[in-house]
Amino acid sequence: MAWINRYGDPQLPAMVLLHGFMGAKEDWLPMMAEISQYFHCICIDLPGHGGNSFALPNPGLFSAAEHIINTVDNLGYNRFHLVGYSLGGRIALHIASLQPQAILSLTLESAHPGLLSDDEKHQRALNDSNWADKLLSQPFEQFLQQWYQQAVFSDLSDKQRHFLISKRLNNYPKNLHACYQATSLSLQQDCRNVIDNLTSQCTFITGEQDTKFQGLAKDWQQSLHSASSLTLVIITGVGHNIHSMQPHTFSNTLLSLLRGEPTK
Repeated sequence: MAWINRYGDPQLPAMVLLHGFMGAKEDWLPMMAEISQYFHCICIDLPGHGGNSFALPNPGLFSAAEHIINTVDNLGYNRFHLVGYSLGGRIALHIASLQPQAILSLTLESAHPGLLSDDEKHQRALNDSNWADKLLSQPFEQFLQQWYQQAVFSDLSDKQRHFLISKRLNNYPKNLHACYQATSLSLQQDCRNVIDNLTSQCTFITGEQDTKFQGLAKDWQQSLHSASSLTLVIITGVGHNIHSMQPHTFSNTLLSLLRGEPTK
């Protein structure tokens, strides 16, 4: 299938990796030489991204989760390690909600568990509607330049920002627009209790410079029946998009978590 890249021996334990909004399955490529030695890595384009033309209803987070589950099941894997960044992490939480028995481990990178108040959801809906309008009304490169000026990406250097923009230009704005509206954080239910229903290892990885998501993760830990249910790992010298800015550190962290190896 055009929206899937696979790496490593198919007999190894499966690991499904889900990128963020405007990302691509190729975003994980810099880590594959290391991770695919121990896991059969399945990198999937999210709906509306890259080669994946699957159309989501609105709201569409559970439909996106079901689509990923069916895709992986068709490859012959009913249990897998699950890694998700940002939007991919939010979809991963919905996958874990639908099929907790399938999750060998859950690793979330800078992923929001859900807004708690109606006011927050209302404000987010207005904000997302504004971005959605810009996505269709502006030249795509201009939209990308504005997108990566958001506070959550403030750690990026001009070179890193240009690098991300050049990668994202491969997307189709209309497809992104449909996905963005269907998966708005304003439509997401609170997924914090998903962790309580898992028996597998759950980890939240955040960047040292991403104070917003550090705070979210710490508050999430405290809200659980057992704080040890969710491990928080903070990567130094980076912000929101860890696997893109520090791929070796991210892959080494994953292997350390899942295989008990020392961090290099």
